[in-house]
Amino acid sequence: MRTLDLLRLASGHGRGLALAVTATLVAAGLGLLQPQLLRAAVDSATSVPWQLLAAMAVLFLAQACVDGAGLYLLERTGERVVLGVRRRLVARLLRLRMKAFDEHRVGDLMSRVSVDTTVLREVVSTASVQLITGTLTGVGTVVLMVLIDPVLFLWVGTTVVVAAVVVYSLVGRLRAAGEQMQRGVGDMTAELERALGALRTVRACRAEEREEELIGRRAEQACAAGVRAARITSVMSPAVELAMRGSLLVVLLVGGTRVARDAASVGDLMAFLLYATYLIIPFTSVLQGIGLLQKGMGALGRVAEVQELPVEGTAGGVVPECAGIRLEFRDVWFRYRDRPVLRGVSFTVEPRSHVALVGLSGAGKSTLFSLIERFYEPDSGALLANGIDIRNFSRDQWRARIALVDQDSTVLNGTLRDNLSYAAPHSSDHDLHEVLELANLTELVERLPDGLDTPLGERGRALSGGERQRIALARALLTQPDLLLLDEPTAHLDPVNERALHRAIHQAAQECALLVIAHRLSTIREANRIVVLRAGEVIAQGTHDELLGINGFYSGLAGGRFVDNSKLFETEISPGWR
Repeated sequence: MRTLDLLRLASGHGRGLALAVTATLVAAGLGLLQPQLLRAAVDSATSVPWQLLAAMAVLFLAQACVDGAGLYLLERTGERVVLGVRRRLVARLLRLRMKAFDEHRVGDLMSRVSVDTTVLREVVSTASVQLITGTLTGVGTVVLMVLIDPVLFLWVGTTVVVAAVVVYSLVGRLRAAGEQMQRGVGDMTAELERALGALRTVRACRAEEREEELIGRRAEQACAAGVRAARITSVMSPAVELAMRGSLLVVLLVGGTRVARDAASVGDLMAFLLYATYLIIPFTSVLQGIGLLQKGMGALGRVAEVQELPVEGTAGGVVPECAGIRLEFRDVWFRYRDRPVLRGVSFTVEPRSHVALVGLSGAGKSTLFSLIERFYEPDSGALLANGIDIRNFSRDQWRARIALVDQDSTVLNGTLRDNLSYAAPHSSDHDLHEVLELANLTELVERLPDGLDTPLGERGRALSGGERQRIALARALLTQPDLLLLDEPTAHLDPVNERALHRAIHQAAQECALLVIAHRLSTIREANRIVVLRAGEVIAQGTHDELLGINGFYSGLAGGRFVDNSKLFETEISPGWR
């Protein structure tokens, strides 16, 4: 199966590989002709004709040119093959279901795109050609050696067979060691990505040495696997070298004796000796090809694992064009792995309404957003848009009608313009300036040296938390969504910017429905309706004033105090999945 997968990787590049193999074989054939000319020159006369010398020079030049052309074709094809694999992997990773990322580390998945595909390039290009050309050239060399002196070849063949048996016995172990090394590199990359992604936290907690030790252990595991592979190779290579040297000694000893007895000519001996040296090249190529192939099988397995991971579906209809979206949660249940998160949630978000979700950490508020965005699907129940289950729509069409501003306020590496227009790349400058004013970002643009075209750096670290949050809000507003999801929008804002955000929220509510995860009372009070969640269940709905009078749990949240704490926390889900 893995061999078929390997052949599929090279599909579409057969012509380039065929040309490279052909050029390499032609160069090898030109090389095999040279000992024949030498044999004729030695046996013909005491003086070597100039025509023979010219023919040998032409053969040398032709072999060098053809061999160089074949090498270029081979490397070019290998790069194109790995480009195709990387593009397919990137496309796959960007479309994986969120559950796949819950079960696999991002750094390890990234290493499959970079490290493992590099190994595959060597397999598809170098190893495949080495195996094909090495085998055919070796067969041709053997045939010519048999034709010159079959008795002498039997002696040489015995030493080669011994080396081949040693190599074959170690091939499986080399493959296992290569696969372990690739996995070790993947684990190391994952740990490094995790540490660098939280570098400020690492330094603030003085955890540099602990992270260095952890990443170092992963590197040591990869190193140990590499050492095992080197140990196996260190046995294989000397075995081949001894076989080759032994065969040359046999040729000189046995062949010299046969020449002395007139059983062979001096020209035969010299040609046979050259072919014996030539046999080293294809034999070594086959050996290297087998080694690369075994390492590549491990990398191929890791790449194939990504190709087998489930992706988000693209099928579905178009969301009907209408004035706004009425979103309804109808008896929605959801479990994250073995942990219940939502239990029979039901509520409605009317068009151009403002609904706030409140509750303790772990109540399931962010999970509701994930279900709306269709990052996950409910275990039972349904989410309805204007009475139609949103699973009937394609994800792209559905997400084009909604916008999310999460609490992380993600800012991408690029300019401010790139970040604002990320979801609406064809927006005009007029549209950009409108959302900048709405999100109170005009002062930031004036302060930046290149305005909208100022690079914001990796993850926007040069910006404050509030600035990142307002950029995320402006990016969402630019898409003119029918439903805007805000996860704690005032978390990083000072009073001035909080008031500006409230104005933006109030204005946005005139154009679209708002669903807000809120903890601040000022944000909660602005909502037309409040949905109170506790341990994954909706326990109350209403306005702020209504809930104060009928629900003690909400009163405790609004007042910053908790009554009957034992009951409040007895059914709460542990933090980490809000």
